[in-house]
Amino acid sequence: QVQLVESGGGLVQPGGSLRLSCAASGSIFRVNDMDWYRQAPGKEREMVARITSGGLPNYADSVKGRFTISRDNAKNTVYLEMNSLKPEDTAVYYCHAEIEVTYRFTYSYWGQGTQVTVSS
Repeated sequence: QVQLVESGGGLVQPGGSLRLSCAASGSIFRVNDMDWYRQAPGKEREMVARITSGGLPNYADSVKGRFTISRDNAKNTVYLEMNSLKPEDTAVYYCHAEIEVTYRFTYSYWGQGTQVTVSS
């Protein structure tokens, strides 16, 4: 069984910073792309940032220049460094990963979500 466990959410003032972490554990052969999504109340879930197994990042336009995604392949962990936070960044943030549980058998996994609230 594979699990994604997130941490690092919370309440922060506008302009502040937070760092989210997501660790994959369980029966894992290889972790491929890892992503962060977010969902605000009344809105659809949207991709925030993605990083390939080789470390190539991709960002939503709304967070470019403010958020940085990184990963530690030895720990099967992905991070999201969020700076210059705005009230519109308020959402539940979800970790997602494409994980090979055995060679060439890949499944999609989601974390439980962590709340990020940006408010004064």
